[in-house]
Amino acid sequence: MERENDRLAHAFADICLKAAIEVMDVYDSGFVVQSKDDRSPVTAADTRAETVILEALRHVMPGVPVLAEESFSAGVRPDINGDFLLVDPVDGTKEFINRNGEFTINIALISGRVPVAGCVYAPALKRIFIGGKSGFSGTFPPGAKLDAGALSPMQARAMPQTGRIAVMSRSHADDQTRAFAAAEGVSETVSAGSSLKFCLVADGSADLYPRFGPTMEWDTAAGHAVVLAAGGNVTCPDGSPFLYGKTETGYLNGAFVVRGRQPA
Repeated sequence: MERENDRLAHAFADICLKAAIEVMDVYDSGFVVQSKDDRSPVTAADTRAETVILEALRHVMPGVPVLAEESFSAGVRPDINGDFLLVDPVDGTKEFINRNGEFTINIALISGRVPVAGCVYAPALKRIFIGGKSGFSGTFPPGAKLDAGALSPMQARAMPQTGRIAVMSRSHADDQTRAFAAAEGVSETVSAGSSLKFCLVADGSADLYPRFGPTMEWDTAAGHAVVLAAGGNVTCPDGSPFLYGKTETGYLNGAFVVRGRQPA
């Protein structure tokens, strides 16, 4: 099963690379920003990329239900009973609109209410992060074919007792988040957009990512899978498991904390 999760994570990476062609085509154009019913922004990149991803997933994992952000916004509610997929075709739409490059394409498989395989790809930065049994990262342009030989193993660093580095949301950091970080012994903070915050913990650039603001399951699942594969963890602030398939909340997440590896 662990080997199968690695295979799926790599398959998700190929899909992300393919979908990135649509995302970057819009990114490099004079795109129009629209508002969804919840007033969140959306562009043609979201819908075009999601179409590519959903078609590819039908071949890679036929019959497995998919919760995808734009389809969900349009009223698609597949029955979740067992394994399912979570898709965010453009995570960090504000970063996309601001053209700072810090947006990602996210795909993850949930099994037993936890992510077991996932990919986060930042097409403008050409950086890809993959998590199954093991964590890997690499540099690939949009539309490239994934070359496993060009990937580097990725491991979160052991949490230091002092001098911890926290990554904060570029768009959503608040006083509660900063207070939590201070209580955790954080002495330095860095900012990043989208699921790249998870990836900074996964690759050892940061030790901690606390988030108290609202997110949806498709925002976090791929990054969560990458962190787990790199030896880190994601929990609720009280240390309880951070789970998926929360139909009772409409797939809305509560607060969570991403941490690097626990010291031996």
